[in-house]
Amino acid sequence: MSTDARTTPTDTTPTDTTPAAVADRADRGDVPGWVLVTVMTAGIVVALGGVAVPALTGMFEQAIAAVALP
Repeated sequence: MSTDARTTPTDTTPTDTTPAAVADRADRGDVPGWVLVTVMTAGIVVALGGVAVPALTGMFEQAIAAVALP
């Protein structure tokens, strides 16, 4: 059976059944989902940084003051 630009083949089963080809088809992923995960992770890092930076700065300054020469 031949096809041209106006018709579609009736059998859409992939012919390449090598393990790499099968894994490639199965691992297409959900791009919007991964973008959402990445953006949410970045948001969590920024939010934790907003809380942690002042606390870490205070701890660092207190430690330096404790070992500073009088």
